Amino acid sequence: MLRVREARLLTAALETVDELGYSRLTVAQIVGRSELGRQTFYDLFENCEDCFLATINWGIDQVAPRILKAYRAQSSWREGIRAALAVLLSFFDEAPAFAQLLVVEPLAAGHHVLDRRSQILERVAAAIDEGRADAPPGLEPLPDAGEAVVGAVWSVIHARVTHQYTRSLLALHGTLMSVIVLAYLGQHTAREELSRPAPETPALLHASVLRPLDESEDLNTRLTYRTMRVLSVIGARPGASNREIALDAGVSDQGQISKLLARLQDLGLIGNTGLGHAAGAANAWSLTAIGEDLVSSVGRQSAGATDGSI
Repeated sequence: MLRVREARLLTAALETVDELGYSRLTVAQIVGRSELGRQTFYDLFENCEDCFLATINWGIDQVAPRILKAYRAQSSWREGIRAALAVLLSFFDEAPAFAQLLVVEPLAAGHHVLDRRSQILERVAAAIDEGRADAPPGLEPLPDAGEAVVGAVWSVIHARVTHQYTRSLLALHGTLMSVIVLAYLGQHTAREELSRPAPETPALLHASVLRPLDESEDLNTRLTYRTMRVLSVIGARPGASNREIALDAGVSDQGQISKLLARLQDLGLIGNTGLGHAAGAANAWSLTAIGEDLVSSVGRQSAGATDGSI
């Protein structure tokens, strides 16, 4: 099963980066740890950076849904940020290899990985900056407050992970929340956060390998992690363009995303309701009924794999 092979390669890349760092990540290291052949690796990835980027996207997929769920479950921006931050820090405590992968190692990688890192941090900064709407009268947050806050928080986490901080990262919750709310809600609220206990978070399932997914003989295609990620993005954002899908799915090569979308269209999994570049307009992709069934089926597998962890 192709997904099993891909999972083994991603897990091998994660373990190698955690132990040796990205600078020493090689195809030989990955295939050696995965006990798979080089041809299998190159069937799935162009090179080490491509595999590393897929591993980062995997890490993001492990924690992002939990963060969003925690944030949206709260009635205010402040409480939502508190809950989301607690989930992130707890995840890093439970899966330190992913903390190394997502926080430290991207800085040593190539521009595709750095672009992906920038995309994620920009979105986090935008969510943080929603606190501007809750600012009390007379307190006007700086124009780049969200970006500054994310930079400060990420820098503290980076320092702790890099220097093998022995305490739980969750112990930083009050300090980091104080930094976040200071820019939007003022000093009094920031001081309050220093003494508030971190929210309780559900026991997070330790990040596991990707669930196996059989190749579909009916579709005559290899349902790789990247393929399923693109389908999931389209399902969440009907009408998205090639560029929007590539950004959300973490595919840096526009030629690659165009080929993948064309293949999925040929398979009847997605449809294009846009005029396309030939008509001077963007494509607008949506799942077909078959595509929706496939994404739902994979979602049910994933829910079963993590039942009780959210």
